[in-house]
Amino acid sequence: MKYKNPHAFSHDQADKIGILITNLGTPDAPTTSALRRYLAEFLGDPRVVEVPRLIWKFALHGVILRIRPPRSAKAYRGVWTEEGSPLAVHTQAQATKLAARFAAKGAQYVVAHAMRYGNPSIASVLDEMLQQGVRKLVVLPMYPQYSGSTTGSTFDAIAADFCGRRWLPELRFVNQYCDKPAYIKAVANSIRDYWSNHKRPQKLLFSYHGVPLKYLHNGDPYHCQCLKTSRLIAEELGLEGEQYMTTFQSRFGREPWLQPYTDHTLQALPKSGVKHVQVVCPGFPADCLETIEEIGEENRDYFLGAGGKTFEYIPALNSDDGHIAALTELIEEQLMGWDVEDDAALEQRSHRAKSCPHNQKS
Repeated sequence: MKYKNPHAFSHDQADKIGILITNLGTPDAPTTSALRRYLAEFLGDPRVVEVPRLIWKFALHGVILRIRPPRSAKAYRGVWTEEGSPLAVHTQAQATKLAARFAAKGAQYVVAHAMRYGNPSIASVLDEMLQQGVRKLVVLPMYPQYSGSTTGSTFDAIAADFCGRRWLPELRFVNQYCDKPAYIKAVANSIRDYWSNHKRPQKLLFSYHGVPLKYLHNGDPYHCQCLKTSRLIAEELGLEGEQYMTTFQSRFGREPWLQPYTDHTLQALPKSGVKHVQVVCPGFPADCLETIEEIGEENRDYFLGAGGKTFEYIPALNSDDGHIAALTELIEEQLMGWDVEDDAALEQRSHRAKSCPHNQKS
């Protein structure tokens, strides 16, 4: 096997610390062909759909990728902006703001973002970072709650890339931050800010992306971490148990997923006298199709159609300064003990390298 080497390697190049934030991904365009490529990569990941490969390959390529892409493309067209998909725009903004914060600490930091599926790919961004001299790397998947289908899959992509490299960087990988105080306060503060301009609801729903129920039974901690996040945010806000609920959205297929389901809950609440609800999605650090269209439109219609009077979606943290401060704190925890070369150390290393017989020209 031929391993990748840094194309522009030089002993005069300073070692740098890389900070890579990743998110799920997005199609390149709101078109059927782009959605077919994206969904083939996403739904073809064995971490996402745990079904025997041969059976799933037949279902995916024989049925799903023939039916679902046109529907998904229509949904994406409804949220697409001039800059691109909301998830891509917000993730780019998060990386830009983080880069500015770490640039103030020194030029030795390289901050980038990548997508698990679609572009920019994890492999391509890692290649760029290592070419720039990154020898220590912090990877922060933007999933506050761990699941094998999200965070675990991101690690798979990092590991697969590393398997083809000769020189590996030191690696620190954040596998969850569901209960980090800075993150909890950032979400709570965003809710408080929303309440300062709107009335408080009768019921606050914390809606998280669902996963099949069997994942919980097989040991995935996602469900428990979602409940913990809701409880901690509610405590920060001073809410009583009857004032909020945790629900799960975005299920796919016929098997049972984590419950209660967000859509079923919103359809039932008006019958119990709840006419005003607000929904916040603490598992989504950036607004995307699942928050803007699924929650803000589809589930809004369910609630109002069932007799509800007021439905409000509280936006994700996106690139809010409080969110960036929380992410910075989280990353700085990972950087503890990692030093970078100063000019004197770099010069000394370069001198030693040049004096090595293998680096001297005959």
